[in-house]
Amino acid sequence: MRKIPVDKVREGMTLARPVYGYDGNVLLNTGMMMKMSYINKLKELDIFELYIDDEISRDIIITDVISDETRFEARLSIKNAMESIRFGNTLDLKPIRNSVGKMIDELLQVKDAVVCLQDIKSKDQYTFFHSVNVCVLSVITGISMNYDQEKLKELAMGAMLHDIGKVSTPRHVLNKPGPLTNEEYSVIKEHAKAGYETLKKSRMLSTYTSYIALTHHERVDGTGYPLGLKGNDIHDFTKIVTIADVYDAMTSDRVYKKRCHISEAVEYLVGMGYHQFDYDMVRRFIEHVTIYPPGTCVNLNTGEKAIVVDVNKKYPNRPIVRIVADRDGQPVKQPAEVDLTRNNNILINEILDDI
Repeated sequence: MRKIPVDKVREGMTLARPVYGYDGNVLLNTGMMMKMSYINKLKELDIFELYIDDEISRDIIITDVISDETRFEARLSIKNAMESIRFGNTLDLKPIRNSVGKMIDELLQVKDAVVCLQDIKSKDQYTFFHSVNVCVLSVITGISMNYDQEKLKELAMGAMLHDIGKVSTPRHVLNKPGPLTNEEYSVIKEHAKAGYETLKKSRMLSTYTSYIALTHHERVDGTGYPLGLKGNDIHDFTKIVTIADVYDAMTSDRVYKKRCHISEAVEYLVGMGYHQFDYDMVRRFIEHVTIYPPGTCVNLNTGEKAIVVDVNKKYPNRPIVRIVADRDGQPVKQPAEVDLTRNNNILINEILDDI
């Protein structure tokens, strides 16, 4: 399978993974042949990518680190929690705690988990998708640090709830398609304090967990907000969630900014190690994300086009690729697979939306 923009989907293409609504209901199932009416409806729902199967990618397997059921249950739990607060009701954390428990159980069963599958996000439901992704990435990092179950639960709850304060942020500011004014940016920044004030009232959360909501925009060089904390004054939980938060935000399409590629996000995190982020945490984090996920279409320095087939964990920028088009862009008769760790002269020049 491979992921392509909906704009590149043609009638007759075969869907490789289900497309879900925000509530977990299946909109289109695996194996369905795409029709123009389906494509147009997906665009209306702000879903701009799909996983498809075709001759050049059919045997490429991309698996998620948690089950679809757990991912959607978690997404729905944070959505319901935020809507409950918006309507003035008491925050019920039990559904979130249950979802977090399932997530941790599944991730502990995956040895050296590497995130290869990119979640197909809807811009309208970004906050809920983002909260779950940040939780998954944070737990994987926590596992790499040998956290016990109790610490993983504290970290996971804080990661899931880190943006809970955005409930109080006006929608027109939160979803503004253009640059924010200084006044609007000040309003956005209030979500950190608002989230902490909400969470600290709960007896089900530890102080460390609630503190993540307050401090996830702090930076180790003291340039963050709202407290301007530095270095070791920032708890390790916050340092982990901060990295996961920035990474997922950078690799997601939002109403005001198009996503960047994973390689750019990783390069940014590494470049900001010792400055905005804890370098040791960054190092642990990037061991569990794939710079070129299987199914990614790339242009090589030879002029040929290829699809990433598999990753080399020790050399994440040197995956195994399948060359499917020649220098003139014509399909090759017999696609050849090349392990870039064994071919130093072949480099990936750029990421392609499609071939």
